[in-house]
Amino acid sequence: MKKIILYIILGVLIVLAGIFTYKEINKEEDENIRTVKVAEVTHSPFYAPFYVAIEKGIFENKGINIDLVLTSGANNVVAAVLSGDAEIGFCGPEATVYVYKENVKNYVQTFAGLTKRDGQFIVSRTKIENFKISDLIGKEVLAGRVGGMPILNFTNALKKTNTIGVKVNDSVDFANLTSAFLAGQGDFVNLFEPNATKLEKEGLGYVVASVGAYSGEVPYTAFNAKSNFIKNNQDLITKFREALNEALQYVKDNSSEDIAKIILRQFPDTSLNDLVKIVNRYKEADSWLNDTFISQKMFENLQDIMIDGGFIDKYVPYQDLIVNE
Repeated sequence: MKKIILYIILGVLIVLAGIFTYKEINKEEDENIRTVKVAEVTHSPFYAPFYVAIEKGIFENKGINIDLVLTSGANNVVAAVLSGDAEIGFCGPEATVYVYKENVKNYVQTFAGLTKRDGQFIVSRTKIENFKISDLIGKEVLAGRVGGMPILNFTNALKKTNTIGVKVNDSVDFANLTSAFLAGQGDFVNLFEPNATKLEKEGLGYVVASVGAYSGEVPYTAFNAKSNFIKNNQDLITKFREALNEALQYVKDNSSEDIAKIILRQFPDTSLNDLVKIVNRYKEADSWLNDTFISQKMFENLQDIMIDGGFIDKYVPYQDLIVNE
């Protein structure tokens, strides 16, 4: 009887030792993973490489856990970064230019690019065969808020194609474009995916063209953080870039179907078939950078659009706002 009790006690001690060891191992693993809160301007397959890095565990392998928070509007993204509500922002770099122009001491810098052209698609209320951008003349287009990347690139597309006489509606906030269009506003609306495909599937709109095909290359969506955060977290920023570069290479080398399967969990309301179609649209539009590096020429292209639109009066220094390494 004493032997049985002794065996039971030994068994319990072994189990407890195992639990303690397991907790200590996992504690060490948790300590090696840093959670970073990222405020993203919208949630779209346009950002497929970012979601590939999340879903394939590329960030995790670099010791980073992404806490993703939807924060509609680039102005709201940089506000979240400046206030400390988010450590990293993901939006158009135009927002960092506006902050810099306000002479904010600990301003926001861009440290990694992702997309290199506009990700919007022009959606028509009626079906148009063989669409030409001149079909927009005399029509009302819902294009988002004043000063944001979507409307900046759309008006630049009109300028580059010498298309005048388009009624550009800038009264509807980016997050409400779909609902405003469904309520009867506008003849056309510029939408990101998956919203464009959803309207098309329901017979409520027709995708006729890519805005990015007309507007050219700019650092359309990129990652930013406060200047002191970047300076004080060099290792984290380097690993963040490395994860994105690995993911950018993956989307370049693999099929739309493979990419869609990986990021499907990010879009539970979108079917795999639709997601494949959407990813393929972005692939065909050459939407993504080859790596996170943002060239001075590309940044100047963005500022040219901003100056032309009257939102800034002169260039801001490339070296002050873009940190590539």
